[in-house]
Amino acid sequence: MARLEKLFSHLENIKEQYFLKNRIAEENRQRENEAAVKIQRRFRGCQVRAYLRHLHKNATLIQKIWRGFTARELFRQRVNTAYFIMKMNFYNKMAVKIQQRWRGYYVRKYVHNYYARKRYLEGVAKKNDLIRRDLEEFAELQKRERERIALEKEEQEKNIQAQRLHFLLSTKQCPGVFNSPFRAEPDEMELRLRRVKPRSAPKERKTPKMTPDLSNLMPNRERLPPIHKKPQGPFRPALEVQQQRLRPLEPSLRVATSITALEEAREELKRQEWRTRVIDQTFLPFSNASQNKRYESLIHTITPFEQVAYGTKHFREEPKECCQGKKPFKTVFTTCHVFDKFGRLYSNAGNIV
Repeated sequence: MARLEKLFSHLENIKEQYFLKNRIAEENRQRENEAAVKIQRRFRGCQVRAYLRHLHKNATLIQKIWRGFTARELFRQRVNTAYFIMKMNFYNKMAVKIQQRWRGYYVRKYVHNYYARKRYLEGVAKKNDLIRRDLEEFAELQKRERERIALEKEEQEKNIQAQRLHFLLSTKQCPGVFNSPFRAEPDEMELRLRRVKPRSAPKERKTPKMTPDLSNLMPNRERLPPIHKKPQGPFRPALEVQQQRLRPLEPSLRVATSITALEEAREELKRQEWRTRVIDQTFLPFSNASQNKRYESLIHTITPFEQVAYGTKHFREEPKECCQGKKPFKTVFTTCHVFDKFGRLYSNAGNIV
């Protein structure tokens, strides 16, 4: 009894120790669990990364082999293409050379005479030399003529200037401007002044009056207006009126064109089409839509000898044999079949009575 009483007295302490040990055990278990998870995570990560490295290595190897194969195949194809292009260029170049040699031989032998052309070119060269020599001589003559005219013009201007300055001529008493006493010889202008004559003032010429004075003869007559070169008012010169009257006819497009021009052009077009025909056999269609139908020729293409003229009495006629199996032409066509039974009686079931 005492022992049991002692146990009951230590019951709270035992519970606390029990709960404490359970909490410590739970904490240890949780720590161990986290450590195990971390170890598994590290191991599995290493395992997966090693597997991925293996896969990447194998994929890289496969890609390397495949890309090398495709690159070599593409390179072979490009080499073949380049070789084919080079070969075709060589063949074309050789063909051009062959054509060049053959055409040169053919032209020299059959088209142009080499020696005659050579003689012609030599003659042209000689003619060109002669013409060039004549042109050079003509140019030299023109140059000399221009120089002579320039010298004459200059000499004439100097003479005119000397005539204007003739008052500066030196005299026995007083030397002139151009005859300096400090010079051994007189100036050129001084010599020119001695040669020319002084310029005199122009004299007015008296011209006789040719028009008679009629004022004394007819004092009572009115003076007419002056005659202008261009007539005043609505009048025109007689020459212009005559040209207007005798000018050629300038018809418009409608007047210049014939009335039957359109019909004549159509007839000419028909004649040209008939003249350029290659075959006179009629065309038989071969499509599946008309294989069970008999081909009916047109009226103006039935005869193989000549074309039937339009507007003749036989233009609208048809063979009676073609009209036997044909149905009569319907003059009225309805879009709905209801009006074909208009006025009839119907039963309840919709049937015609």
